[in-house]
Amino acid sequence: MNNWKPVTVVMEREGETLEFPKLNTALQLLNKLGLGVNDALIIRGDELLTPDRKIHTGDDIIVRTVVSRG
Repeated sequence: MNNWKPVTVVMEREGETLEFPKLNTALQLLNKLGLGVNDALIIRGDELLTPDRKIHTGDDIIVRTVVSRG
């Protein structure tokens, strides 16, 4: 039996759910989404992930894009 689970990513603003077979870091996720490090918050559970933080198989991630107001 295979217990492999993808990384589930919810794009909060767009209401879209994506799955990735494997991601290494939050920065890799941002790159795959075409976002820069200042464009979005990467959230796992109740913690914000910095770009260098590891993402593990089976993680549920929320991506909250940031809107600049000026």
